[in-house]
Amino acid sequence: MNVLNWIDDLLARIEGWLITLLLWLMVLLTFLQIGLRSLYTYGHLEWANAMLGQIDWSGPFTRLLVLWLTFLGASLLTKEGSHIRIDLTSSFLPERWLPFREVVLASICVLITALMVKVCMDYIQMEISFGGTSLFNLPSWIGQIILPAGFGLLSFRFLMKAIQEGIRIFRGTS
Repeated sequence: MNVLNWIDDLLARIEGWLITLLLWLMVLLTFLQIGLRSLYTYGHLEWANAMLGQIDWSGPFTRLLVLWLTFLGASLLTKEGSHIRIDLTSSFLPERWLPFREVVLASICVLITALMVKVCMDYIQMEISFGGTSLFNLPSWIGQIILPAGFGLLSFRFLMKAIQEGIRIFRGTS
């Protein structure tokens, strides 16, 4: 379990750094676009419009970064236990059953996210066979690799939660 905890913590540090980097990149690209568009629109500076033409890739790239940030953030929040959850059972389940509920819910989430990894891998395979390109003339599947990777990260986080709760139940601590 120590190795899994080490991997979990390492992933969290990498995710934190990537989230910070990608968020700054999104802010800078968006600020640059808005600034250049304002200079052209209100200042009538032709060079600003020419620059906008040179960075026309930044809009689609920023939208792709939003997808990456969403999955990285969801994974990190799941590790911290701050993910969105709908909790109907804790109000009527006895306190002693709550750890069992956590194991069951985490296990169900592992199955669902693992299924999503499979579905996303099939989607990536279709994209590869289609052979389309996107930003910078790269294959379109490269930017979308976050789909199976993101669900894989979520699956790992839920698996860790199920294991940790199972160990707590086995040891008799809640």
